[in-house]
Amino acid sequence: VQLQASGGGLVQAGGSKGLSCAASGSTFSSYVLAWFRQAPGKEREFVAAITRSGYTRYYSDSVKGRFTISRDNAKNTAYLRMDSLKHDDTAVYSCAARKGAVITQRDEYEYWGQGTLVTVSS
Repeated sequence: VQLQASGGGLVQAGGSKGLSCAASGSTFSSYVLAWFRQAPGKEREFVAAITRSGYTRYYSDSVKGRFTISRDNAKNTAYLRMDSLKHDDTAVYSCAARKGAVITQRDEYEYWGQGTLVTVSS
């Protein structure tokens, strides 16, 4: 599966932004989807994940209650809605896919899209 993330840009602290991850090349609904992010000078970290059906979602503690992951299997697209953004949310956000169970370890995701930069101004 090929993934392409989009939607990044500049947003003020307290604002909202939505990211999209478009998939192609394989059966989208066969994959668990996740979002990761990498801030300057830091390692890539798990943000959120969603099961194949979309019924179950997982979040890191740092974004729980502010971010929402979703997917539309008919459109082969996953989304990340980010609300109440903070300066610390500034990072390159990447979507990733894997078959099998939902996990948070980045090295276990086989397919990655290019990142999209989100900058939160304070």
